[in-house]
Amino acid sequence: MAGVALDLAFSADPQLQEALRADAGAWLDPLAGFELWQALLSAWLGDLAHELAPELRSAAYSLGLSLVDDVAIAALNNDWRGQSGPTDVLAFAARDEGPEQAPPMPLPDPAEPEPLELGDIVISVETAARQAPEHGNDLEGELRFLASHGLLHLLGWDHHDQASLTAMLARQEALLARCAGGRPERR
Repeated sequence: MAGVALDLAFSADPQLQEALRADAGAWLDPLAGFELWQALLSAWLGDLAHELAPELRSAAYSLGLSLVDDVAIAALNNDWRGQSGPTDVLAFAARDEGPEQAPPMPLPDPAEPEPLELGDIVISVETAARQAPEHGNDLEGELRFLASHGLLHLLGWDHHDQASLTAMLARQEALLARCAGGRPERR
């Protein structure tokens, strides 16, 4: 599978507990984690390219991925969804927000494709660690599962009923099986 160009803004809270950092391995490391996530998300975007709506097809993408603690995600969950407490993953799609009459953007360099901004994925590492055993995952597998879930949300997937949830989970399993060393993460 071919990946696509990806401008990734990656951050992992440096204050996360040392035990979580050890369990997550390189996926939380500022440098190695960036490279792992960049390669994985790029591959997933390449794998999904043929399924995307025309307005989401691009030679290059931009997105943010933040790995945070429960306090940070609970604040976002309250501010943006009106729900108290932490959740495992939040996805903020760029195409869902913004003023209708935004000022014109500067013209990009035609030699390089302008990345299509998808939005941001925020994952609580603490919640992921708690729920990973319930889902038959280690922490690394749970983080990948949640990232795939967030990415599909940024690309317009939703799970407003059981049929759409089943379809979304099946698509996540396919991404994980194809991009995580051939071993699907099970839910």
